[in-house]
Amino acid sequence: MAMPTSVPGGASHAPAPAPGQLPGRPDEPPAPAPRRPRRGFGLIGPRRQRHELPPEQYDAMALPIGDDGVMIGVGARDQPAVLGLHRPSPFNVVLVGGLWTAQVIGLRAVATGARVTVETGRQQMWASLAQAANGGHQSMTLHDVGRVPPQGPSIGSPVLVIRDAGMRPPRGRVTSAPWQSVLTLLPYLSPVAPRLMENADLVGVQRVSPEEATQVGRIMGLPPAEVESLSTLPDGVTLWCDRQSRLYVATHPTDIESGLLGGARRMD
Repeated sequence: MAMPTSVPGGASHAPAPAPGQLPGRPDEPPAPAPRRPRRGFGLIGPRRQRHELPPEQYDAMALPIGDDGVMIGVGARDQPAVLGLHRPSPFNVVLVGGLWTAQVIGLRAVATGARVTVETGRQQMWASLAQAANGGHQSMTLHDVGRVPPQGPSIGSPVLVIRDAGMRPPRGRVTSAPWQSVLTLLPYLSPVAPRLMENADLVGVQRVSPEEATQVGRIMGLPPAEVESLSTLPDGVTLWCDRQSRLYVATHPTDIESGLLGGARRMD
């Protein structure tokens, strides 16, 4: 509200009327100008700067694609290593290594919402893990070798079949399919290992003897440095490879996994 201003030693003066204000009525506020309605848009919101990026900063907005799956450890630079087991196409994995690593992968697959079916001749080695993983649901089931029933995988219920059937696993009744991956565990190389590795989409190799390392290198086309390293890998470290790429991954158990399975080990 406008107030009279006074100058010391002089008469009081009222300010000049503002545009749109009637003269002689300084105490009344000016009438607001009529607002044009915005049909269909509601009230006008606050004004802020637009969110824009120059072209040179587009890479900063990139989103990771294709890295969804089961976290199996960390690579050489401590970057997360993710195994994409849930796929719309058949996927076969061969792991030449210890039971501990296969069990960690199975437990973590359950954590992603997958169903895990274990085909094994040593159910006593899996029983406590399956009991802990289920938690009132049939998330991990155990079956004798050659007795795995059809699993009915789907995009909403993917399946991982772990074949723990010894050095010479027979041909399985349940094979890889869309949304159903198969991981075959081999404790060591055997006469059937070359065929399984050649037909696999991904091969994991833990510590093996120098003779076995040479054979793995020949099958997978590994350079000499990689072949030499296979006989000296620490417990919990796996070389995951296919025909085009290779990655060393160290699997570190969580507190819950350590309580269920103990520490990382190559031998069972």
